[in-house]
Amino acid sequence: MIVFSSCKINLGLHILSKRTDGFHDIKTIFHPVYALSDVLEINPSEKFQFEQNGIKVDTAEGENLVEKAYTLLHKACKIPPVHISLYKNIPFGAGLGGGSSNAAFTLRLLNLMFNLNLSAGQLRQYASTLGSDCPFFIDNVPSLAIGRGEKLTPSPIPQLSNMYIAIVKPNIFINTTDAYRGCKITRKDIDLLEIVSQPVSSWRNNLMNDFEINIFHQYPRLKKIKKSLYRQGAVYVSLSGSGSALYGIFAEQPLSLHFDDDCFIFQGQFIDVSANQNPVK
Repeated sequence: MIVFSSCKINLGLHILSKRTDGFHDIKTIFHPVYALSDVLEINPSEKFQFEQNGIKVDTAEGENLVEKAYTLLHKACKIPPVHISLYKNIPFGAGLGGGSSNAAFTLRLLNLMFNLNLSAGQLRQYASTLGSDCPFFIDNVPSLAIGRGEKLTPSPIPQLSNMYIAIVKPNIFINTTDAYRGCKITRKDIDLLEIVSQPVSSWRNNLMNDFEINIFHQYPRLKKIKKSLYRQGAVYVSLSGSGSALYGIFAEQPLSLHFDDDCFIFQGQFIDVSANQNPVK
């Protein structure tokens, strides 16, 4: 069976507090980008096998989140061995949640393949042990996220219907733990849903990602890319998550975008959630 595990962007991101467990409480809106996805294929096998192609990801054997997701359900539900093939299109270390998406879609597909009858709530609970944003990809719809990012409230953003997105990632890898160092805590409670209910053209001065100040200071090139996206017609630009990918939202499809040769560049269109034909339910 084959599925396409999509990535996400963050619409605003505020770091609210440092937790006693070492994580941070945040507030953000996760929004799926269905058009940019990895390809995940799982088939029965005599022994467990995992192979990965496409964009190279340097992880030790057994450490890929797809492998961890299988191991989790293998132990909990006694599922048999499978062969898993993952083709990576989503760049990693980018703040796009590609690895988390792969893990969540693995849980979803194994649940379907072996008739485990796990509810969405149970799948989210398993996913939360794999990564803070993994639970989002179980339902994979625009959602307000709080806590570590695992407490989700579906929140459609109709303003994005029929708008276009460009994602630009230079050859920069940002470790999430390092990204939190030096970031300031947001003290006031900001109503992200109120902000995104306004026209997208108003987001530029109101919808902020707390990681940007610190990360732009460390990596000035990212700030230049943000300015370049605005110059090339974007109505809103932001770092996604803790970076290093930036995305621009466009009212009309950009005919061409110009960045350095080492940049990963993706262009697509936002898809209405009601039109999403994701085969894994």
